[in-house]
Amino acid sequence: MSKDISSLVGGWPYDPNEVSARWIEADDGTRKLQLRLDLGLFQMETEGRPDGTRPRGALSLCDHYIDEERRAPGNVLPYKLDFDACSELQQEVMQYYYRIMAFYALGDFKGVVRDCDHNLDLIDIVSEYALDDEVAWQFMQLYPYMRMMSARAYAEVCMQSGRFDEAGKTVREGVKDLEGFFAENYEPANEDGSPVPPPPELETLRELLVQVERRRPRSEAETLREELARAVELENYEKAAFLRDQLKSLKGLDPRGTGKKRNRPGGRESSN
Repeated sequence: MSKDISSLVGGWPYDPNEVSARWIEADDGTRKLQLRLDLGLFQMETEGRPDGTRPRGALSLCDHYIDEERRAPGNVLPYKLDFDACSELQQEVMQYYYRIMAFYALGDFKGVVRDCDHNLDLIDIVSEYALDDEVAWQFMQLYPYMRMMSARAYAEVCMQSGRFDEAGKTVREGVKDLEGFFAENYEPANEDGSPVPPPPELETLRELLVQVERRRPRSEAETLREELARAVELENYEKAAFLRDQLKSLKGLDPRGTGKKRNRPGGRESSN
């Protein structure tokens, strides 16, 4: 059997400006995920660790440490994570990072949410137990991207099922969390006094809020209100009067459900 992968990537051109991913059926009949890179490709499992291993007998290193924390007195690990332990966790967080990219490119938003939650838990663990603060900060710098992608993907899940209120609430919570993170960890101005541009993760979520409203199906009452505003702006008072009468006849319509608060399933918050 040839070990040359040229036949696998030859017909799959690489574009550095796009994330290219695909599902494949492996020789054993299972479904796997492939991500095209500049020097070849990654092939990943769709469940558990992307590399298919079970470190310490657990689904992942993150699961291992969460389980140890749950069983420890006071739910606090009795030890700190040294450089080698953090290096292992850094390898794991990057594996999940690549799978997040692939899942998002393929529109598997539930997979994105699941893997982002994994990495957010892992960031929590390292920030709390790392011996070296600089190492902990290396992980914390991943927080904005993971928090943004989690909110972004969950909002897509909500919108696909018509839960636009929940989508909007999810994005607003993400914006609030990121605003707090950047306010706590970064200076608001450069050394010359000029304001620091908004971080791209925040800008992405703020733009998504606008998109949520644009994609939200308009009720008959909302449509009439928009037409009424345009009629008044154009001084078409006869049409405006007609539209007001139409709105009055729609009493009791235009309901809006309240957004359901989302908790991270299996997250560390639910373990204590």
